[in-house]
Parts: sequence; structure tokens; C-alpha cells
Amino acid sequence: METEKIGFIGLGNMGHPMAKNLEKAGFPLSVYNRSLEKAEDFKEKSTVCTQIPELVKNSSIIFTMLTDDHAVKAVYEEILKLDISGKLFIDMSTISPMATAELSGAAKIKEASFIDAPVAGSTVPAAEGTLIIIAGGEEKDIERAMPYLEKLGKAVKHLGGNGKGIAGKLSINYFLSAIYQGLAETILFSDKLGIERADMLEIINESASGSGATKVKTPMLILNQYEPAFALDLMLKDILLARNAGAGFPLSKVLSETYQSAHDEGFGKDDVIGIINYLKK
Repeated sequence: METEKIGFIGLGNMGHPMAKNLEKAGFPLSVYNRSLEKAEDFKEKSTVCTQIPELVKNSSIIFTMLTDDHAVKAVYEEILKLDISGKLFIDMSTISPMATAELSGAAKIKEASFIDAPVAGSTVPAAEGTLIIIAGGEEKDIERAMPYLEKLGKAVKHLGGNGKGIAGKLSINYFLSAIYQGLAETILFSDKLGIERADMLEIINESASGSGATKVKTPMLILNQYEPAFALDLMLKDILLARNAGAGFPLSKVLSETYQSAHDEGFGKDDVIGIINYLKK
């Protein structure tokens, strides 16, 4: 199978290591980021584009990895003015189901293909190429994308048509938001009872309550340092997206209130497990 020309738009905390994995795999790659300094270390092996139309023209498969609805819509507004017939767009951002429906519909009108392919995993799996990719789109488009998706993740879960990828992502992040708040409250409770954090976390991680999510946050909780692998503000965004998409459960009210208050108190840029500092207050 012939290698396609790849474009990657959005070189943030997640997009940068993901694009690097495509570059390391040797695919012909063009990258674009609004602030050019983030593209600096792609200059040697890839093409750094200063304009979105230049990247789209140079590429047959275009990945987008952006922060939210607003950022994604702004980029696709530019893209949809161009001749994109036959091109495949893979949006790996976590956005609203409504925005995904709009973009996939608009791409099809322009005779292009669209996959919503958000990911489970944060910056370390992004760098290691071990993300779980949750995809919505047509089977033929998934097949076309597979050689490239396989360099980004350890598994690609195709859940159905457009919108199903986003649905799967909002569901898993809803669960994670509950795990992290529960973990933070448990650690504060055991602190209060005089148990060493390292001991409590070992009990959690070695018991039925342990998971990849608890293990990955253990070093942060022990060191009490919350450099963002996945920022609290991003989790708040996803909880609100889930609520708007119909997650009207007793926990969703509590979660949205807690994460919103943590944001309001200035903890939004910390890692999501930094919610512990807000709860401590």
C-alpha cells in the first residue's frame, strides 16, 4: 500500500508527541501550529507549514488535535473553504457531539471523509504510542487510516459511524473524573487518620480498587506535585460536555460542581489529580 502524505494540526501537550511518532515512523509529514515555536523540532525531518491551506494542499490525510469546540471549529472553518475532495480528516480532539456532527457533515458535502478519533491516555502514552484510539466513521476510512493510527496507539476501537468516537471518549472521561475525585478524597481521609500516603496508595494499587488511573497518579500524590499530564480544566470541559450530552446522574452534578469550583479557585492548570488541593481547602 502506498504511503500517503500526512498533515498534523495542533502541536500541544498531546499533539506534539503524537506527531513525533508519525515522524519517527518515516511518513511524509507536514505540521502546523498556531505558535510556530512548538513546530521548531520538526524542521529537520518534516515540513513546517505557516498556513493551514499550505498544509492541507500538501497532505491527503490530515490529523487535528486541538483543545475544544472553539479551536476545532476555527481550524475547520479555514479547511472547509478549500478544495478537500478525496482527503481524509481525523479529528482526535475531545469536542461536543454536536460539533462533531457538524464537521463530519460539512466534510462529506465537500466530498472529503471524516473520522472522530479521540484518545484515552495522557502525555506519557501519547509519547510512547500506547494510546487507546476511540473511533467513529466509515469502515473504509478506518482502514485507510489504520497504518497511521497504529503508530499512535496500542488499540483502535471502532465503535460505529461519526459521533460514536466522541460518545465513547466522553463516557470514559466521565468515569475517570469520578475515579480521580474519589481517589483524592480517599487520600485526604487517610491523611486525616494518620496513614502515610505511600502506604495507602500501595494498598489501593494492589487491591481490587487499583487501576491504571490510580497507579499513574501515585507519584504525583506522594510528591505532592501536580505538573499537568492532563489538566484539570480539560477534565472540567469533558464533564460539562458529558452533562450536555445527557449524563444527568447524581454524580454528574457533584463532579461538575467540584471541578468547576477547583477551576474558580485557580487549580485549573494543575494536573487533574491536583483536585486534591482544592478539596483540602
